[in-house]
Amino acid sequence: MIIDAHQHFWHYNPIKHSWIDDDMAVIRRDFLPTDLQNVYKENGIDGCVAVEADQNIEETQFLLKLAEDHSFIKGVVGWVDLQSDAIESVLNNFSKYNTLKGFRHVVQAEPDHNFILRPNFLNGIAALEKYQYTYDILVFPHQLGAVLEFVRRFPNQKFVIDHIAKPYIKDGFYDGWAFLMKEIAKHENVYCKVSGMITEADYNNWTEMQLKPYLDLIFEVFGTKRIMFGSDWPVCLVAGNYSEVKNIVNNYIDTFSITEKQAIMGENAVRFYNL
Repeated sequence: MIIDAHQHFWHYNPIKHSWIDDDMAVIRRDFLPTDLQNVYKENGIDGCVAVEADQNIEETQFLLKLAEDHSFIKGVVGWVDLQSDAIESVLNNFSKYNTLKGFRHVVQAEPDHNFILRPNFLNGIAALEKYQYTYDILVFPHQLGAVLEFVRRFPNQKFVIDHIAKPYIKDGFYDGWAFLMKEIAKHENVYCKVSGMITEADYNNWTEMQLKPYLDLIFEVFGTKRIMFGSDWPVCLVAGNYSEVKNIVNNYIDTFSITEKQAIMGENAVRFYNL
């Protein structure tokens, strides 16, 4: 079973999706399950986890409705206001949805480098464990120091780092990112998605060899039981097609055992998200 642990759907809105800049114009349109089904057939994908791309409750409800209508969407990572005083009530209301597996906040867009350590945000994270919800960590490398302190505070909470924490591949930066990822990976409740790499490299000139040092580090420190394949479709389309993204991971793990391949390409996502 192959599970894509990270992809998105949206009805394109130029205001709501203002993060899609001119260099990413190819994805300035709607992307819905009907667009993905043929891609999945071509690539042998059995299911996916749909992740929020807009920070409001309506986005979570939108994804849950898509999951209800399309059985290949095995889980949803939505958004709630984790800083809200009413977070317990909100989570309780959502607990009736079996496909809702966890939540994410776009921490990378927060100007405060220590946003993830704000007391009211920490309070929201503390509430997730009660309902067995996961949390996707979306950050840039300069925020990893705060992430390290963050994961230390919640040893029983299931975390996954999206897009290997978006290292600055295009600029060749590595050391600071690598040091902190090694420290974060020591916490066994933290997983990592090998996704979103080509969009951190040069859109038009990336190579698998350029990505290899970053993959080497991730596989060294997280091991094959805490890594998940994710496409980051349709965002990936600004730099490559679905098959190219999948092949980056397939080629890297080509010499791994069958058991390890199955874990990375699907079983780890099933276990982490309780699909």
